[in-house]
Amino acid sequence: MGEPRDADTEAGLVAAVAEGDRDAFGLLYRHYAPWLAARLRHRCADASLIDDIVQETFLSLWRTCAAGRQQQVADMAGWLWRIASRRLADQVRAGGARSRLRQALQRLRASDEPSAEEQALAGGRHGDLADALARLPVELRHVVQATVVDGLTVRQTAALLGVPSGTVKTRAMRARRLLKQELEGAALTARPERRRG
Repeated sequence: MGEPRDADTEAGLVAAVAEGDRDAFGLLYRHYAPWLAARLRHRCADASLIDDIVQETFLSLWRTCAAGRQQQVADMAGWLWRIASRRLADQVRAGGARSRLRQALQRLRASDEPSAEEQALAGGRHGDLADALARLPVELRHVVQATVVDGLTVRQTAALLGVPSGTVKTRAMRARRLLKQELEGAALTARPERRRG
């Protein structure tokens, strides 16, 4: 978090912010914003959402100080983290992350260059795999698309599909089992029969 601050210096900055001192606010922001953003990145991969949450958190600090409630801010880092983590949870519950994730996926799918996986499947190099994927039930195929082709985490996939993380894991397990059965069956039928002599 940069250079350490003692409690008196921090309390002085908070008191100055309460009096409308933008420079003091700027010092607090420059000191805590990078730390807060880095900590949020461990819970969320959406950089624009993280930026929004950091801004909202510091806006909350400004409002708290302006309302004269700054004496309640004893542990600045803990206080900022509590606000930011609650805002992140609210955004995810409200579908903010899901909406942003869908937009990002649409931009990726709309790009002119297909992914390596799409090229391989379209090129017929893995025809058995493409056929097996096509025969998967649609809800299983969506999980495979999100987790394997798009590279999303279980949580991100759950947010995208609007289902619990446990459901994503179960569907991924079922999809792997069905794909394995399909591919083993295809391999058996592709083997030439052994001649008996």
